[in-house]
Amino acid sequence: MASSLTDSTLDLLKELISNACVNDLTADSGHEVRNADTLARFFDGTDVKVQRFEPHPGRVSIAFTVEGSDPDAEPLTLLGHTDVVPADTGKWTQDPFAADEVDGRIYGRGATDMLYITAAMAAVTREVALADTPPRGTLTFVGCADEEARGGLGAGWLAENAADAFSWKNCLSEEGGSHLPVADGSDAIAVVVGEKGAAQRRLTVRGDAGHGSIPYGRESAIALIAEVARRVAALEPEVRSDDLWENYVRAFRFDPDTEQELLEGRNYDALGDLARNSHAMSHLTISPTVLRAGSAINVLPSTAYLELDIRPLPGQTQEDIDALLRSGLGDLAERVEIEHLITEDATVSPAEGPLFSAIVDTIGEFFPDVPVVPILSAGGSDLRFGRRQGGVGYGFALHRTATLGGVLDQLHGHDEYVEVQDVELTAQAYRSLVRRFLGA
Repeated sequence: MASSLTDSTLDLLKELISNACVNDLTADSGHEVRNADTLARFFDGTDVKVQRFEPHPGRVSIAFTVEGSDPDAEPLTLLGHTDVVPADTGKWTQDPFAADEVDGRIYGRGATDMLYITAAMAAVTREVALADTPPRGTLTFVGCADEEARGGLGAGWLAENAADAFSWKNCLSEEGGSHLPVADGSDAIAVVVGEKGAAQRRLTVRGDAGHGSIPYGRESAIALIAEVARRVAALEPEVRSDDLWENYVRAFRFDPDTEQELLEGRNYDALGDLARNSHAMSHLTISPTVLRAGSAINVLPSTAYLELDIRPLPGQTQEDIDALLRSGLGDLAERVEIEHLITEDATVSPAEGPLFSAIVDTIGEFFPDVPVVPILSAGGSDLRFGRRQGGVGYGFALHRTATLGGVLDQLHGHDEYVEVQDVELTAQAYRSLVRRFLGA
């Protein structure tokens, strides 16, 4: 049985990769209809309820629901996304869309983010649909489009336009189940319980236009935006200490001095390849990412702007962020126009309750006595839409040995791959969790 589940998951994963549903953040990219059609064929021969959603040509999300026998039982929704980010093929040693299996690894764009989880979700849902008796609770698997562009044509569109199509009460998605490099050599496994929000900003300044050959006496918009960029880059938000951060730090079992430094927001290098991600878990981050001014080399531009990718923590408001920016700009604040672009509050689910307990028990089945550590994701996922609908959402998968840092390095990188053993383990873990939570 395990072998059949593994084989179907691996075969589906390879086809999902080869469909090359590349989302370049434009509406006409993605073409997730290819993966939706693959998933529809995968469920041929079952009596699942199938729903297709196409808010824009080719941008198809698809849901498969196995109705439960008890309307009062807890439902479960598996949110897998079917789009992938672009691949710079010249930097890969493997074809990013061939899904080649080499030395126990499957290479391909989206292999880790998150097609191996999507395939496992689909395989387990089909297995439940083919069983002789239905689960007590209703199970839905959704192949969501457009996750890589923040879900506006995928889960975000579904939450706004088809919120009643399936339950958002208990949701699972990417990414979890990787290991922490505990200082004393013991083990700990991370589960994502929340994610930071978005507070994108455009900062615009104005200077004097004129001919590039006669700049004397004119204020340079470029020099002004450069000073704005310098001041913004110098901002150092304080560490946000809460239970999530403190329990995460303590899970590493560092010596008391190192632990205290980290709790105070210092010595992130002690975390090795998790330094950047850990810093992001504990701070509001502000990253200048786009700078624009001028269009002709002989014209002094009258405007210039800087765009910022800002990621707030739970409880940090958009007003808090504007106040911080103005404080950092100092005497330039009145000359800088602050425009809000994409803004979303951070979301987090409690590290308790029926679904979280089922996750902990499932991990314990495969890794007995290994502590489970709730973490906050620096990036985004479709789970935030479920949380905003009033549900809980957790990132769940399972890795045999891969560390959290190793998994994060695979996301959007060259030669992205997933270990075959992790595909098998994740499929088995989803099977176990579904049975445990739904009575399947």
